[in-house]
Amino acid sequence: MNRVLVLNGVNLGRLGSREPLIYGSTTHEELAETCVQTGREVGVEVEVRQTDDEAQLVAWLHEAADAELAVVLNSAAWSHYSYALRDACSQLTAPLVEVHISQVHAREEFRHSSVISGVATATITGLGIEGYRAAIRFIATL
Repeated sequence: MNRVLVLNGVNLGRLGSREPLIYGSTTHEELAETCVQTGREVGVEVEVRQTDDEAQLVAWLHEAADAELAVVLNSAAWSHYSYALRDACSQLTAPLVEVHISQVHAREEFRHSSVISGVATATITGLGIEGYRAAIRFIATL
């Protein structure tokens, strides 16, 4: 894979200030820098995007499908109920790694399932920001 899209969903633009005991103190800007740097280390170009608009995230997934780009996806709360995102993810032809910063299985029951996981190449949960680095490294090995 030469290029990876890291796509972040709803509320992730508030990283660093949103529930730091759960999501840590790293800002989204710092997360983006970490992802780009990790890409450089493993020889892939990384582009990081964040949106609070579900339709925008679907459009980015369509873009990735058309360009055959690998995706690291944290669709946040949408992971648990958005069949529109699941259907967009199922159209991807390159690897998809679903990432969750927190350990969703140790949180509220509604967070225990993801409609995205069934179409993902892999899922990483509970590693904090390190989960993104692991996802990018994994994709680089494929």
